[in-house]
Amino acid sequence: METENYKTISIGEIVAIDFRTASVFKNNRIDFCCGGKKSLEETCLELGIDQAKVEHELSELAATPPGPGQNFSSWKLDFLCDYIQNTHHTYVLNTLPDLCIYTAKIAAVHGERHPELIEVASLFAKINKELLQHLKNEEEVLFPAIKSVLANKDHESKATIISEITRMTGEHEFAGGAMDTINQLTNHYKLPEDSCGTYQVTFKLLEQFEDDLHIHVHLENNILYPGALKLTN
Repeated sequence: METENYKTISIGEIVAIDFRTASVFKNNRIDFCCGGKKSLEETCLELGIDQAKVEHELSELAATPPGPGQNFSSWKLDFLCDYIQNTHHTYVLNTLPDLCIYTAKIAAVHGERHPELIEVASLFAKINKELLQHLKNEEEVLFPAIKSVLANKDHESKATIISEITRMTGEHEFAGGAMDTINQLTNHYKLPEDSCGTYQVTFKLLEQFEDDLHIHVHLENNILYPGALKLTN
């Protein structure tokens, strides 16, 4: 992608075109999932980030041909639904129980000296509740509706797609914003000197969970949902 094109499309579109750019945005602490509708210029101004530096990193990346299998925007929507469910939903469902236990445990043990952990545990409990229902609705309502429209252009399923995506986009905003807050509360998961083994494991899992959530939400907000809404026209 030419550098001048960065000025005409959103961050989410940049990552949808070349998924490798997600690493550049992550390293610069730029949200490419929930905040993906903003332009690079707008985001850099808001965050006080050197736009020229980011554009240079993106240009260096663009000079290298992408590897096979990374062009998610070219995938068929039903296949993308299955990929998201089998990869990201499975990861979330496997990880949520441990993180709920660990965040509550370190808040109980270390919360007096590190009161931010109490807020982290509270926020993650809310994330857990929200995501469990969100994933269930996607798997039982939205994804089947997308596959139904692809198969037979079912009118009722088109209406379902519109209503579900409208609501689910807001749910993404909550989960992404809550994880951003946890990131800030923990100073980007920086461990204090008195951290125990459970403390260290919890922060590592939280960071991995946030990384996965960014990719998960990007695939839905910037590729799956726009593609599904086109089916309703």
